[in-house]
Amino acid sequence: MAMQIVGRERRKLRIRRKISGTAEKPRMSVFRSAKHIYAQVIDDETGVTLAHASTLSKDLKGALGDATKTDAAKKVGALIASMCLSKKIERVVFDRNGYLYHGRISALADAAREAGLKF
Repeated sequence: MAMQIVGRERRKLRIRRKISGTAEKPRMSVFRSAKHIYAQVIDDETGVTLAHASTLSKDLKGALGDATKTDAAKKVGALIASMCLSKKIERVVFDRNGYLYHGRISALADAAREAGLKF
C-alpha cells in the first residue's frame, strides 16, 4: 500500500515545485514546532545553507525571556535578516514550508522585511 501524503506535506511539495533558491536569490525556509521557530537561507543549486537562526540560537536564547512565541518569531526574523545582510544577501524567496501565512510565520517574514531583507 502506498503512503498517502496529506495536509502540510502536500502543500509543502506544491510550493517547492514552484520555488527554488539560487546564489543571487536564495530560499528562506521556515519550520515551526510547538515551542520553537527556525529559519534558514538555502542556495538550492549547490545545496548549501548560507545562514540559519532559531529561538535556540545563542544570540537569542537568553534575550527571549518571557516573550510570546510571536514575539520570538519577530526576533528570529530580524536576526536572520541581519545575518543575510552581513553576507551581502539582500533578496530571498520565502518558503513558508506548507504552513499558512499567518501568526508566527507572517511575524517572522514581516520582521525580516523591516530589518531590510527583500522578498
